[in-house]
Amino acid sequence: MESPSSSTPSSPAQKALDRIALQMASSLDLHVVLTTITQGLVDDLDAAFARIWLLGPGDLCTGCYKASACRDHTQCLHLRASAGLYSTLDGEYRRIPLGSLKIGKIAQGAGPMQTNDVVGDDRLPNKQWMKDNGLQSFAGYPLVFRGDVLGVIAMFGRRPLADEECERLATFAHQAATAIKNAQLFAEVEQLTNRLQAENVYLREEIKLDHHFDEIIGESQAMKAVLKKVEQVAPTDSTVLLLGETGTGKELIARAVHDLSPRSARPLVRVNCGAIPANLVESELFGHEKGAFTGALAKRIGRFELADGGTIFLDEVGELPLDAQVKLLRVLQEREFERIGSGRSTKVNIRVIAATNRDLPAAVEAGSFRSDLLYRLNVFPIDLPPLRNRTSDIPLFVRTFAGRLSKKFGKRLDQISQQTMDRLMRYAWPGNVRELENVIERAAILSPGPILQVDEVLFQSDRAAAPDTSRTLEEVERAHITLVLQEVDWVVEGKQGAATRLGLHPNTLRSRMQKLGIKKPRPSS
Repeated sequence: MESPSSSTPSSPAQKALDRIALQMASSLDLHVVLTTITQGLVDDLDAAFARIWLLGPGDLCTGCYKASACRDHTQCLHLRASAGLYSTLDGEYRRIPLGSLKIGKIAQGAGPMQTNDVVGDDRLPNKQWMKDNGLQSFAGYPLVFRGDVLGVIAMFGRRPLADEECERLATFAHQAATAIKNAQLFAEVEQLTNRLQAENVYLREEIKLDHHFDEIIGESQAMKAVLKKVEQVAPTDSTVLLLGETGTGKELIARAVHDLSPRSARPLVRVNCGAIPANLVESELFGHEKGAFTGALAKRIGRFELADGGTIFLDEVGELPLDAQVKLLRVLQEREFERIGSGRSTKVNIRVIAATNRDLPAAVEAGSFRSDLLYRLNVFPIDLPPLRNRTSDIPLFVRTFAGRLSKKFGKRLDQISQQTMDRLMRYAWPGNVRELENVIERAAILSPGPILQVDEVLFQSDRAAAPDTSRTLEEVERAHITLVLQEVDWVVEGKQGAATRLGLHPNTLRSRMQKLGIKKPRPSS
């Protein structure tokens, strides 16, 4: 007679399933867990074919092989792991509707299914396929974690399954569900952690930026019309395209649209498209996986993923290279993208605001900007008026900038002669508000007392003349850029370069020079 402490020796099947359970519990990587389970059933339990489907959103409805049997397009079973006869995940059964076929019925509550006569069992189709592969048995179980169905695990065998094996498989399915849920939760936590880290880095970078304005300044009719449009479009999710010359405050308006929108609790992520090297645009916008290319030492979350739930501001969107425009178009159409080196699509819920100082229709004609992308961006255009068209706001800007600089420099700056103010209001301001701010800062430095003394060079140069209405805006811009380049001896970059003085990125300035036909004169021989 055996003692009470003695136990029945474990069967080979139980030992095999225990080994698989131990291996799958040792990883928190969902892909590794799923592969361990399916490959383990093939290697250790002699399964001819093993697969796992997990519940997910209805994402491939237009190309789904089982779409005709689907009643609820919001969710279905996604094939996530396959081993044995087939390892591909893109076949006929990549998506299975709930309640459809044996797998969909198991997930919907029909319970587990086992049979040792797959050819004679009416619940299983494809009899010829089973005969051709010598299949005899089938076992399918729901993956349930704390009452929630996660998916289905199923296997075919070339030998009958003993009752003990079926019982042990039912227990194994519960263990598998726990391991899968743990891996899913870990992935969610890791994704949230990565996103928070990326947001912190981004926000630290944003704090360092000088946005030039603390608030929107302006009481002119032109500016009131802009603010009216902001109020109209902000509550919606429509794409906004901000148009205007450099220095007109496009980023400030983008922030106003975001702050007045339902997405204001999430960040506004700014991307200066003109400042990103062409070979890094895709990585910056969409991110990359570790090892995706030389130098990719860690996974990077792109700006679109960082903006999920919030707003992305694509400044200088007209400077994007054509290949990046194609990928941006897909994001606008599908609201999904792929990181470099990843074969999986990532969906995002974002609002897009774009801005440019370029003539995009002209760029389309020149072949440097895609027409279909322009149509996608140009849903709600807002034209920002140049400063010369809102001269009544200039005194407001002067007082605001002077007050700010007074605190910055620790000196009193609260007076300006009417003659100087009149001259400021007559000036054409090709650099708009940004140029005015720079002029007032220079005046604050030069002024020994409380009276702002504007540099006379501003008025003595060609720029100080009253606007010549016979010249086009392009001619005025060409003359201004040429003058600044001449003053800095044609140096584009650096603290003393023309780009800094004009408030432009060097690449943007070079682009404007090329468009306007501005070239450094050759030295005379």
